[in-house]
Parts: sequence; structure tokens; C-alpha cells
Amino acid sequence: MEHANSIKAFIRHHFRHFNAAALTDAAEGYTTFINNGGKMFLAMAGAMSSAELGLSLAEMIRAGKIHAISCTGANLEEDIYNLVAHDYYVRIPNYRDLTPEDEHDLLERHLNRVTDTCIPEEEAIRRIEDALLDEWTAADKAGERYFPHEFLYRILRSGRLEKDYQIDPANSWMLAAAEKNLPIFVPGWEDSTSGNIFTSHVMRGDIKNVHTVRTGIEYMMALAEWYPAEAMQQPVGFFQIGGGIAGDFPICVVPMLRQDLEQHDIPLWSYFCQISDSTTSYGSYSGAVPNEKITWEKLDITTPKFIIESDATIVVPLIWAYVLAD
Repeated sequence: MEHANSIKAFIRHHFRHFNAAALTDAAEGYTTFINNGGKMFLAMAGAMSSAELGLSLAEMIRAGKIHAISCTGANLEEDIYNLVAHDYYVRIPNYRDLTPEDEHDLLERHLNRVTDTCIPEEEAIRRIEDALLDEWTAADKAGERYFPHEFLYRILRSGRLEKDYQIDPANSWMLAAAEKNLPIFVPGWEDSTSGNIFTSHVMRGDIKNVHTVRTGIEYMMALAEWYPAEAMQQPVGFFQIGGGIAGDFPICVVPMLRQDLEQHDIPLWSYFCQISDSTTSYGSYSGAVPNEKITWEKLDITTPKFIIESDATIVVPLIWAYVLAD
């Protein structure tokens, strides 16, 4: 806590203008929102788990500062890859200088590169595949169906992977989420390594029912149940890292409820902050300014709105340290 207080004091003293001031305003707005009884929904795109955002996200979850998450299938699984195979990851500081031949050499070493970080395929992906396949086939035979994150929760809670942990479990955001049974929504899960693996086992005939893993439409239905239950009791905010489906899918639940289901008393999102390095542009979701969301009935005129045009791997831990202070 003393460390977080020091960071908060540093931010308040030095971050006074431009993107720095937007960071300070967003962090202070987040703190005020939570302290006034609001709940915060996190939308997480990009390769944040491979960037080890769990170092701060796990603490935010445990501290009750994040109450639900929408993320890509990659972020869901890559936190667990890091949990069980951290020692085998390879960092490539000069990734900008790599030739096609250098990239092929990484492929030959079974290293899948994400910017400056290489995920070790054999030690990470295949280890998780065995555990997942056991859960998928057991559910398939029993005629049971679960969401992608629920299968991972089952693996983590079983203790099966504990012998393979290579980081402090306190730094895994998926473990923190499993402990709290945090609601997670994973749109487009099939566009992930685990989703590809599941597809291959269905095509091989190892899994008979493709619906053993519940779908994106069902995730939207679950979100459409979760949001009103929460938002009718207290304000719900939206904290967005990056753009794409991880952000657009969940924020759309409000106009869907209000316009398509004609539940006009559903509150709009009550806080909004997006961290993105996407340049403000025409036709871009990631580059759209927050006010554009007013026209889609996602945000209100009075909703506190913040956009920080910067690298989320730098900005987000600073904001969360600020929120965790005091």
C-alpha cells in the first residue's frame, strides 16, 4: 500500500497535462466511482496477459476494484500459459530488427512471438491442451456444457496444474478471478489457440458435440442477465484496454437491452475510460472518441468519459496503483 501511495503522489505531482493529465483524471474518476459504490467492468484486448498485466490485475480483482471482465480468448489462456511456463518464455528486445529468417528460426524452436515476448509452445500450450481436453471430453460424455472460462476455472480449482506453477500464484489474474468466481465474458473465443484446438478435436471426432463449449450468443445472453441485475442496484462503469471485440461486444449490451428488448429503464454505462494507441480516425471503433458512443445509446451526456492515447502496458498499471492507494 505504501508503494501504491508513492506512485499516486508521483502521478498527482507530475502528470498535469495532455495524456498525462488524462491518466490522472481517469484514475481519480475511477477511485471516486468505486468509493461511491459503483462497480467496474473491464474490457481487455491486446496481449495483456502475455505482457504480465496479472501483476496488477490480480490485485485489483482481489481488492474488489474490478467486478467483471470481457476479454479475448487469447488473454484468457495466456495468463495460464504464463503461470505454468514462465521460465521458458523468451524475450526478444530487438524484435524490430528481426528478418523473416530470424522469425522462421523462432518457429523451428516452437516459440510463438507476441511483440518482444515468445510463448513456448511445448511447455505452455500443449500442457494446457491435455488438461483442457480431459475437461472437454468429460463434459461431452456427460452431456454437460460450459463457457470457455468455466472450463479454465475447473482446471485451476482442481489443483491439477499446481505442480507446474512457475510464478507466484498471487500474480495470476485468472487464479484471482477463479477464487472470486468473477463473471467473465469471452466473445469470439474460437479465435484463440484453445478455440483452434477444440475445433481440431471436434473434427477428429474426439468430441462429439460441438456445443460442449457454450457460444458467443450465449455469452451475450449471460451478459444481458448480469448487467441489469447489477446496474439497477448501483452504477456500472466500463474500463477499456484497447479496442476490437473485447470492448465492442460487452458495451453493446446496453443498446441491445434498451432498443432490441425495449427495456428502456436500463441505465447506461456510468463511467467510461479507454486506453488505446489507436489514432483517432474515421470509421474506427478503437479510434472513436467517447462522445460517439452517445449516439449508440451506450453512454450518456453526463457520463464521465476519458480517453488516454498511450501504451496500455505503461498506463494501466499506473492507474491501478492509483486506485489501490490509500
